[in-house]
Amino acid sequence: MQKVLIIYYSRTGNTKKMAELIGEGVKKEGGEVLVKDVKDVAVDELLKYDAIVIGSPTYYGTMAAELKKLLDDSVKFHGRLEGKIGAAFASSGNLAGGNETTILDILNAFLIHGMIIQGDPQGDHYGPAAIGTPDARTTKECIRLGARLVRLAKSISG
Repeated sequence: MQKVLIIYYSRTGNTKKMAELIGEGVKKEGGEVLVKDVKDVAVDELLKYDAIVIGSPTYYGTMAAELKKLLDDSVKFHGRLEGKIGAAFASSGNLAGGNETTILDILNAFLIHGMIIQGDPQGDHYGPAAIGTPDARTTKECIRLGARLVRLAKSISG
């Protein structure tokens, strides 16, 4: 069974809701999921999962400092996350609020770790993005991402 760790930081609950929706998609596709607030994540947990998803509100066009610290701490595992699947999602307060730059910052860290990133030709190309409370479109994108992660992990593991 494919194991997915979804890590988020959320002040208002919007990013947390997105994390839970992605978790629904993982379960729907038969994967095992753990959804955790970044404050409850030990960096060595990253080694135990087939896929790692990180979600952040957008602060000045990038991820929350709490998530950046986790990624900075992950440098001690450089090379050991290679081949794992990575994905990201973000929320912001307004249109053009920096969701894509936030997602790309997270994905850049995953790429440096040698992780596998899958774009989406049909939906939110880089990862789900919400403006404020996740709406019906965002809900669909989050659930879809969770399911796609499990399918990708299955195809990689054969």
